[in-house]
Amino acid sequence: MSSPQIVWLRRDLRMADNPALYAAASQGPVIAVYILDDETAGDRAYGGASRWWLHHSLNSLSRSFAKRNAKIILRRGDAIEELVKIAEETGAETIHANRHYEPWWRKAQGQLADKLDLQLYDGNYLLPPGYVTTGSGTPYKIYTPFSKATLEQLPPRDELPEPETLSSPDKWPASDNLEDWNLLPTSPNWATSIADFWDVGEDAAHERLEWWADEVGDYDDGRNLPSQDITSQMSPHLHWGEISPVQIYHRFKDKRSNGWQTYLKELIWRDYAQNVICQFPAYPKESYRDYDERTLWRNPNAGHLIEEDLRAWQRGQTGYPIVDAGMRQLWQTGWMHNRVRMIAASFLVKHLLIDWRHGERWFWDCLVDADYGNNGVNWQWISGTGVDSNMFSRIMAPLSQSEKFDAAAYVREYVPELADLSDKVIHDPEAHDCLPEGYPAKIIGHREARERALEAYRQSKG
Repeated sequence: MSSPQIVWLRRDLRMADNPALYAAASQGPVIAVYILDDETAGDRAYGGASRWWLHHSLNSLSRSFAKRNAKIILRRGDAIEELVKIAEETGAETIHANRHYEPWWRKAQGQLADKLDLQLYDGNYLLPPGYVTTGSGTPYKIYTPFSKATLEQLPPRDELPEPETLSSPDKWPASDNLEDWNLLPTSPNWATSIADFWDVGEDAAHERLEWWADEVGDYDDGRNLPSQDITSQMSPHLHWGEISPVQIYHRFKDKRSNGWQTYLKELIWRDYAQNVICQFPAYPKESYRDYDERTLWRNPNAGHLIEEDLRAWQRGQTGYPIVDAGMRQLWQTGWMHNRVRMIAASFLVKHLLIDWRHGERWFWDCLVDADYGNNGVNWQWISGTGVDSNMFSRIMAPLSQSEKFDAAAYVREYVPELADLSDKVIHDPEAHDCLPEGYPAKIIGHREARERALEAYRQSKG
C-alpha cells in the first residue's frame, strides 16, 4: 500500500470540488486533519460566532467522511507541530492543502514546506489571488479594473467531483473529541437564535444554492431590500468552504439575468479582497490612506461617553431603527443584511466618529462569516480609508435609507419595541413624536453628526 496522504483542512470543509482532498485520494490512503490553532492566528483566533459555526461544520463533514469509512483527525495546538507529529506517527510523507492567504497561514505554509513535502492547491476562489494582473504584471489595487480583468479570464477551472473512493490507513492517529474543544457557548447559550437561523454543512450549502437558483434573477433590485431579503445568504458557506465559488459559477453560468451578473461581481469582490490582503497583509488593522487619525476619530478608550456610544451601537440602542435592527440581527443570527451592514458601519464611523477598527473587531467576533480579507476591505471601503474606498464625505443617511429601501418589516422583526408603529413613522419615530417607552432617542442628530464628521475630516487632512 502507498504511504498515507495527509489532507490539511482549514476553511475548505467539503467533499466535492476540494482539490487537496481529490489529489490526496488519488495517491493513497487519506488522513484528513483539522487543527484548532489559536496560537498561529494570534489576535485573529476565531470569534465566538465563528467557533459555533466551525463546530457544526466539522460535525457535518465528519459524518460525510464516516459514510466512506473514513474520519477527520482533530488536534489542537500549533498546526505545524501537529502536522509533523501526525506525519511521523503514520509514515506520511506528503501533506495536501488548499492555499490560504491570511498572513499567518501564508507564513505557516512556508514553514511547513521546509519540513515536509507540502502540495498546495487553489480551491477557495474563482481565480487564484495573483492570477489576475495588470498589463505590466502588477496586481490591481482598484476593484473595477480588477473585476473587468477577471471577467475576461473566466470561466474558472472545472469543478471536481467527490473522490470516488477514500482508502484508510493501516492505523489511525489519535484524535481529539470535538466536544472537548468547547466551541459552543453554554453559560449562557447565546447561540439559540443562530441555531434557529442557520443550517450548517456541505449539504445545507447546496440546498441553499438550489433555493438561490430560483431567486437570483431578482437579486439586482432585491439585494437592497432587507424586509424581503432576496440575498443568497451563502457567505458563511463560502467562507468555511462548504461550497466553492467555482461550484456556484458552474451552476449559474448559463443564466443571463442582471441578478446573476450582479451576484457574480460580488463573488469577484471576494477574490478582490484576497488580492488586497496579499498586497497589504495588515490591511484589516492599518488604514491605507494618510490622515491624522488623532483628529478624525473619537477614541472609546479616552472617555466613558465615547465608550458608551460604542456600546450603544453594539447593542442596537442608537435611536436609529435601521441601525439598531441590523446590529440586533447581527447578535441574534451571526449575520447581517448587506445593505444594512453598510448603513450600520457608516453610522459608527461617520455619525459616531469611532475608528473603523472597533467595528471591524466587533464584526470579527459576531459574524459567522467573519473573513479577514472581506471584513477589512469592506470596513476600509465604508470609512474612506482604503486603497479603493467610498469618499469619507459621502455620509449615508440611515433614516432616508430605511424609508427608501422599505425596511419597515425588517425593523419590526428585530426591534420589537417599534412593532406597532406604522410604515410612515417607524423609520424615525422620534421625529413623529411617537417614541415608544423603552426605545432610546437618537444618540446624535443626523445633521449634527454630518457637520461634525465633515469638520473632523477637514481637520484630519490638515
